[in-house]
Amino acid sequence: MSRVKLLDREFELSIPEEKLLKAVDQIAEKMNRDLEGKNPLMICVLNGSFMFASDLMKRIDVPCEISFVKLSSYEGTGTTGKIKQLIGLNEDIKGRTVVLLEDIVDTGLTIANTVKQVSEMGPAEVKVATLLFKPEACKKEVTLDYVGLEIPNDFIVGYGLDYDGYGRNLKNIYTVVE
Repeated sequence: MSRVKLLDREFELSIPEEKLLKAVDQIAEKMNRDLEGKNPLMICVLNGSFMFASDLMKRIDVPCEISFVKLSSYEGTGTTGKIKQLIGLNEDIKGRTVVLLEDIVDTGLTIANTVKQVSEMGPAEVKVATLLFKPEACKKEVTLDYVGLEIPNDFIVGYGLDYDGYGRNLKNIYTVVE
């Protein structure tokens, strides 16, 4: 499909599945070298990262574990605009190598806050892997250890990314048509 309609918006194909999987392959190759002998814990940041994490884990050869967290930023029915806490991290990460798996880093605020919270739990090191990075949108200085693709500052859906909850199931990434 070269175009899709989600709710009230049209989107056109911008990154086909083959290009996404090639980026995942490249991240996995680098991780397999970097993480050898480190017993890493991969932490998938939900909801958007589930497809990236799934495809990445199939390509990781080093012994590792995976866990899933969700970020809380809501009070009642409205967002506070601030990430409050990680929900679901039950593993003891003290002294371990932790790799945060993100679908996209745009402003950098979410990942910077997540790295800060995880770092306070005493890991040996915290690394960040993101499939997509929007350098033009980044407002925080963040260290990204593994980046699949740098993309323009456009609104996108697919491969885990959504528009009001829709489009996460699309195997390609689509950009909104203005």
